Amino acid sequence: MAQTRFSGPVVSDNGFEGEMTATDLTTTGTVTVDGTTVVIADLPETDPEVVGQLWNNSGVLSVSAGPA
Repeated sequence: MAQTRFSGPVVSDNGFEGEMTATDLTTTGTVTVDGTTVVIADLPETDPEVVGQLWNNSGVLSVSAGPA
């Protein structure tokens, strides 16, 4: 199973599906899940060069491939 790591509070108005434990979700940022809307606040605006980390590439959600 893949892992998703967040930084900050995570809010879901409709709950989460499937089996989940406290160790399945780690967060220190702001992530909001509301029905079909997902908001991730404060993404880096430059490639963090960390494999798999999300970042805001001029308004395009991107996934870092790691160090160049």
